[in-house]
Amino acid sequence: MAESIDWPYTSPKRNRRRIFLIAALIAGVVLSARTALSYYVDMLWFRSLGYGDVFWKTVSLQWIIFTVFGVATFLILYGSFLALKRAHLPDFPSGHTIFIGERSMTLPVEPVLRLVALLASLAIAAATGASMMVEWPTFALFWYAPRATTGAVDPIFGKSLNFFLFSLPAWQVVVGWMLTLAGIICLLSVFFILISGGAGALARDRRTYFRLPWRGFSITLAFLLLILATRVYLNRFERLFDAHTVFGGVTYTDAHVTLTGLLFVCAALVLGAVIAAVNAVSAQRGRRLIVAILPAAACFIAVQLTAWYVSSFIVKPNELVREKPYIAHNIELTRQAYGLDRFSLREFPAETTVDSADPANNQPTLQNIRLWDWHALQDTLRQIQEIRTYYDFPDIDIDRYEIDGAMRQVMLAVRELNVDKLPESSRNWINEKLIYTHGYGITMNPVNGFTPEGLPTLILSNMPVQSTVRGLTVTRPEIYFGELTDTDVYVKTRQKEFNYPQGQSNNLTSYEGNGGIVLGGFLRRCILAFDRGDLGKLPFSDDVNAESRLLMRRNVRDRVSALAPFLTYDPDPYIVVGDDGRLSWVMDAFTTSDRYPYASHYRLNDTVINYMRNSVKVVIDAYDGTTTFYVFDTEDPVLAAYRRIFPSLFKDAALMPQGLRKHMRYPELLLKLQAEVYGLYHMTDPEVFYNREDLWTVAAEVGMGEGGEQTTQPMQPNFVLMKLPDETGVEFVEILPFTPANRNNLIGWIAGRSDGAHYGTSVVYNFPKTKLVDGPLQIEARIDQNAQLSGQLTLWNQQGSHVRRGALLVIPTGRALLYAEPIYLQAERSPMPELRLVVLALQDRLAYGPTFEAALTAIFGGNASSLASSEPLRAAPATSGVPQAATDFNALIGEAAKDLADYQRLTAEGKLGEAGQKLEELKHTIDKLNTR
Repeated sequence: MAESIDWPYTSPKRNRRRIFLIAALIAGVVLSARTALSYYVDMLWFRSLGYGDVFWKTVSLQWIIFTVFGVATFLILYGSFLALKRAHLPDFPSGHTIFIGERSMTLPVEPVLRLVALLASLAIAAATGASMMVEWPTFALFWYAPRATTGAVDPIFGKSLNFFLFSLPAWQVVVGWMLTLAGIICLLSVFFILISGGAGALARDRRTYFRLPWRGFSITLAFLLLILATRVYLNRFERLFDAHTVFGGVTYTDAHVTLTGLLFVCAALVLGAVIAAVNAVSAQRGRRLIVAILPAAACFIAVQLTAWYVSSFIVKPNELVREKPYIAHNIELTRQAYGLDRFSLREFPAETTVDSADPANNQPTLQNIRLWDWHALQDTLRQIQEIRTYYDFPDIDIDRYEIDGAMRQVMLAVRELNVDKLPESSRNWINEKLIYTHGYGITMNPVNGFTPEGLPTLILSNMPVQSTVRGLTVTRPEIYFGELTDTDVYVKTRQKEFNYPQGQSNNLTSYEGNGGIVLGGFLRRCILAFDRGDLGKLPFSDDVNAESRLLMRRNVRDRVSALAPFLTYDPDPYIVVGDDGRLSWVMDAFTTSDRYPYASHYRLNDTVINYMRNSVKVVIDAYDGTTTFYVFDTEDPVLAAYRRIFPSLFKDAALMPQGLRKHMRYPELLLKLQAEVYGLYHMTDPEVFYNREDLWTVAAEVGMGEGGEQTTQPMQPNFVLMKLPDETGVEFVEILPFTPANRNNLIGWIAGRSDGAHYGTSVVYNFPKTKLVDGPLQIEARIDQNAQLSGQLTLWNQQGSHVRRGALLVIPTGRALLYAEPIYLQAERSPMPELRLVVLALQDRLAYGPTFEAALTAIFGGNASSLASSEPLRAAPATSGVPQAATDFNALIGEAAKDLADYQRLTAEGKLGEAGQKLEELKHTIDKLNTR
């Protein structure tokens, strides 16, 4: 008989522990696998752009912060549990008996609590570490910020700018974390008091007095009071960021009462912590803990009452006198924070005569007035240049180029591929990922170039791209990276890519760039497919090989945000045709902060800031996706800190190719925010500021709502190629006019300069306060009140079409302001508007014509305005042997408009008989138009 084998004995408790550890390990691996793969793919993507060190630096910062705060949180919480448990161990219940049916079972309390505390500490530690990872820019700036300071900029505390921008935010995050932990530990100590105190009370005779164990709670309360004291101390600096009715920052009451009073509150909290600590080592009494809290509460109430008294009875009756120096601080530092102190001020006479416009010496300005409204141009290009339904022009950009030896202002539009517009039968993986991979080409037209049919005069157009200007060519028209490229594609595959339609066939191509992630072997391909949600197709495609590449994050906004999420970006990128013929996207990037001392806060998109600098220009190659960050403001302290963190991410502006450098421009987002701030903070005298005597707002204009109705809205910045007053050269500037608050007349205008040594500077032109200068809404009213114009527009709206009015432009020329508005006619069945009228106006003169030249001659040459074209339309070719009538439509329309104006005049004069005759003539003319 075989001998029995004695197996090693394993207790059920140890088996359960092993099973638990194995299950936890498997769960951890499964949960972290996706994260690890995502990090791997991100690393490949950063490395493909040459920013591998940026990725590793970011990841290392994030995980160091996660580890430090996660481990510290766990040790503090679990260590506090063990310490409190040990302190209450003599009064701790040994177990709890429960009954299941008729059988009793005793549950051990201490092991269960220890397990719960362990799991809770781990969970809170993981959540804390993850939340702190998001704050990595705050800690990175604190660690890498230059230690050298340029002197005190804060007039209240004497602290340096670096303290408020870098040190204070980091300390606030740390103190907030410690305050949360202190609160949790206090709750834990209360829990132990309830558990151990309740067990002790039950274990004793009810007639015997039982004293609660206050030692653990006393220690935790002392810790909480110390953290509160630190928090109150830091909150003193928060007073610099407070917003008040008149101004922002520290007030008279804050400076003379609150700031000093908070120091007494801090001292009272420290005293309370000492009392609580003494209570922990001496005879423990609950009353002492109440005494520990009372001094701080009393000090806080006293400070609040004193501040209320000073504010109500000392400041309010003499507010301007008391607050004057603090208003001056707010004005000075707000202007610094938004760069308003860099503005130069000039006077603009805003004269009203034709001679003051000086047309002879301002021909470059006049010849570059933008008559193409970008909405109208976009709709027109979608009709004449999309060519296929799956193309789209998502935006129109305005820039300046040298054309035939002269600088001209032009409008550019990129023809991008919109995968969502592919025919339903073509929506498959091969088409969307391998064939339809990119858009193609670009259009360019002068801002005031029109054909006789009212269409844009195109300099660059069609597919392949055709140019009408010698020296202006596009060598790489393919758009792999743009504003609509929201999907991943695979290039350098065995499948040819669709390039552009060509007759009955299609022109095909293969990607020749070095952008993207190399797919490599089967394992890497599977990893990439799993991360990008393409596991069912990519690993098994015969068209993909080891040299194929994945192009991901092709949307330029997503691309720059992934590379440098700590920067704020202008949401409107613009396209540039370089001297080498390559297409590049340019995005303005900003550093922002909400911790600039004494500066007022303003809303920027979805965030609130009080500091902004346009320090970086980002250039993204539309073909291979190469992304470069160029530094344009070396004095920005925030960017200087980020350059220390990521030295390889940023390049000096001097390294930008000249073909790109000459197309940089003043950021639209920055000018709009600066204009909003300047409307209030151009008043540098505290008394004027306090009384709001000279409050400005951005001028309003008539716009089109979503339903096509007219609405009043703030004007958008307008790019103009012009000669600034008292300047000699032509510049590309961004202008925005101002009006007094709640008024429609203009009071001044701001110009953001973009060229040469003036790049990044701004000039504000002030109008004489004794002169009334019409604003955009007043000019619009003058157009509406013109009998011939209103009659013409009314007539057009009744003939199976509708009138579309472009944006009214306010253009300084000479010593006067010139207003220009294009008016388009759009058929109801066609979304393609055509220019039919140009309206020009000076302060005391309004003129119009069917072309810009006619309107210009009317306003400066003294010719009468006319609605009729000076050149009759050519007769249409005969069809089926029937000749077409060569009727002049514009002449008939002009005749109808004249009849309507005469009818309105005669009716107003009471000459009803003559008015009836004019009405009959108007009906006769309309019949002619209907017949034709």
